[in-house]
Amino acid sequence: MKSRFYAYNFGIPMLCAALVFLMFDMTGIDIAISNLLFDPQTQTFPIDKIHFFEKLTHKWARIIPDWTAEIALIGALLSVIWPLVNPHKRPRLGAFLQRSKVAPLLRFCAEHRRDFLFVVVAFAVCTGVIHFLKSHTSVYCPIETTLYGGKMPHIEWYENFQLFHEAGSGRCWPGGHASGGFTMLALYFVARRYQWRFSKAILSGSLLLGFIYGTTRVLQGWHYMSHTLWAGIFVWLACLLTALAFYGWARLALPVLSRREQTLSRVAATSACPAFRTAD
Repeated sequence: MKSRFYAYNFGIPMLCAALVFLMFDMTGIDIAISNLLFDPQTQTFPIDKIHFFEKLTHKWARIIPDWTAEIALIGALLSVIWPLVNPHKRPRLGAFLQRSKVAPLLRFCAEHRRDFLFVVVAFAVCTGVIHFLKSHTSVYCPIETTLYGGKMPHIEWYENFQLFHEAGSGRCWPGGHASGGFTMLALYFVARRYQWRFSKAILSGSLLLGFIYGTTRVLQGWHYMSHTLWAGIFVWLACLLTALAFYGWARLALPVLSRREQTLSRVAATSACPAFRTAD
């Protein structure tokens, strides 16, 4: 089960990286797609001029990842309150919190402190990774290049990659807006650990959300399609590595409920077969 989990979560992003590099970075598909969206007569991407489309898909759409990060941060902060309250030592305060319906929320946050912190850190790590790649490749957006009426040259990310210092002022690769949607993948790793029935839906929804975020920017001329795909690849790997740091190799691959069920099974087997009990 562990090998299948890691083969799936490492293998798919790495396979996608190879395919995107060969199919997009090594060909002219990106430019061909953007050419279809560009109006050579007006030297513009017509959809970029629709202000409502910009607000709906770029500004308002940020509410989803922004609110998710804020809720996770609030949960992480609330998680430290219940241990400080310590209802056993402060029964009156505990009773008051119970009557006010606050106690269940504080207990829940305390029980899932690691999960809340993971989501907060995963979002920060994903943002940091994307920012690093943007500044160390200095790729300009299509609309900024001479191909579409801009002043900057068109370059591929691997032609200008600098590991130890910033490569220039370009900030278009990978897709930043798309990465905001893809960061919701952090919720998938939490959902899977607890075997929530909608964990696969969260995975699919996060990938779809990031793809939609990125595609809307492609339509506006602010990204190539491959920028969206690269954002998804890096965010998936960043979330996975952050989850490994928080939960460990074995605990991440083996869902919580599965471990509990296995423990109960072992206890039941031991109770049913006293002969197999180990001596004290």
